[in-house]
Amino acid sequence: MKRRIVGLVAFVLIWGGVALADPVVGESPALGYERVTQSRVESGEIDLFGLRLAGMRMFATSFNRLDGYGDGPMDVADPLSPGGRPSLQGNGTFLRVNGLDAQSCLECHSLVSSASVPPRLGLGGAGGSNSNAMIRPTDIDPTDAATPDGAAGFNGRFANPPFVFGAGGIELLALEMTEDLKELERLARATPGMAVALVTHGVDFGTVRADTLGNLDTSGVVGVDADLVVRPFGRKGDNTTTREFATGAMQFHFGMQPVEVVGESIDADDDGVSDEILVGELSAISAFMTTLERPRRARSTPESRRGLSTFREIGCAACHVPLIRTRGRVLPLRYPEVADDPRANVYLEVDLSRAPADFAKTRTGGLLVALFADLKRHNMGDRLAENLADADEQLNREFTTARLWGVADSAPYLHDGRATTLTDAIYYHGGEAEASREAFELLDDASKSDLLAFLRSLRTPEDPASDLSGREERSDPPQDDDSDSDSDSDSDSDSDSGRSARDRFNEITSRPPRPRR
Repeated sequence: MKRRIVGLVAFVLIWGGVALADPVVGESPALGYERVTQSRVESGEIDLFGLRLAGMRMFATSFNRLDGYGDGPMDVADPLSPGGRPSLQGNGTFLRVNGLDAQSCLECHSLVSSASVPPRLGLGGAGGSNSNAMIRPTDIDPTDAATPDGAAGFNGRFANPPFVFGAGGIELLALEMTEDLKELERLARATPGMAVALVTHGVDFGTVRADTLGNLDTSGVVGVDADLVVRPFGRKGDNTTTREFATGAMQFHFGMQPVEVVGESIDADDDGVSDEILVGELSAISAFMTTLERPRRARSTPESRRGLSTFREIGCAACHVPLIRTRGRVLPLRYPEVADDPRANVYLEVDLSRAPADFAKTRTGGLLVALFADLKRHNMGDRLAENLADADEQLNREFTTARLWGVADSAPYLHDGRATTLTDAIYYHGGEAEASREAFELLDDASKSDLLAFLRSLRTPEDPASDLSGREERSDPPQDDDSDSDSDSDSDSDSDSGRSARDRFNEITSRPPRPRR
């Protein structure tokens, strides 16, 4: 039950099965009093369309302190972690450095295309450089007084917000990869002394070996944590699902504490508000993000076709894998989530081959995910290495492969937005990508132009989540053209023409609710 108590005044309302209190006359929480509980989700009271609407509302709402926005009193023992951070005005609201830097997800995820003039705005987009998050710094030297080398001192992470489009396909792919890696782990335990190759969906994560006691030697594992769980979200590959990512983002950016983290009716940050983000509300935002439209490929030209060939020839496709096929089409949404058992506690199943996600289907029952990435961490060299104080050298140098789908519309580039052009982004590559960068440098001007033409064919959705915001569907949606990238050649087609978006959403069925303690 949500409690808002300030001083001696509390006006309690009951709505949607949740007790709330409004302590300020004439003011109310931005989320209002109609709350989404997990029981309403699992009972089927809220269908997928309604859940996506609720998730859009969570994504776009500017929270206020009556929602629980902001941290409580400063924790002098741990002033970096959400809940007890200082703030610029000393009132627990805004900090900007180390979070408390926005009031809504939309503030930093609204650039659908930065290539348009003016920029095309919408739900789930990327963020400009002004939206960069500054994560856990303890030292900032804007005058570069300590070591005057032209690089201002900063020992945190500087992270540019990516777009959310296609997140459902990414989450499903990572889930299947984790299932495969965990099965290979079991094989290693069953065959002591044998080095088992960790290859899934064409991506090589090294080897693992077990001794006769079942102890694992993970020294040969590369690009994924030793637990062999693929975490595709976050620049460092540290979040397994959109739900996990949103859980951390709510705390870091807004000081909003999810019930599934702190417990029901617990005001863990002592800001006078409990039950700030309900379990059902995180289910809603997860449903919204995982069903957002996927990025598209513009119709190819002779230049872009030559550019794709060059992209492959110089080794870019070794990490920026153009296309990965999934085994299944249905994404299971779960609560509570179990990282190494990704099909536990399923409350809803979403067919990602249907609108709005609309991934192309394979004849074998899977999806074509043309993400141009491998969901693996790579050493990117000295020039891109971070200087986060509480991370080791390896982690500071490693990043998950950037997904290039939609890259034409998502400048600035790289993890921190330091590259304002595609060519700059390529030239910053080092470490494992150094050979490809050097090969690009050796290309003649015509070949470089062709490669850039190919990258500029990778576009974001035209009008994401238009059905949720009351806009009509486009009569002439952008055409995919993947004839030269082996992406849609085995796609099954079934027409959705003549049916409304809502009709299609309601056809996506959820798993029958199960009793839960």
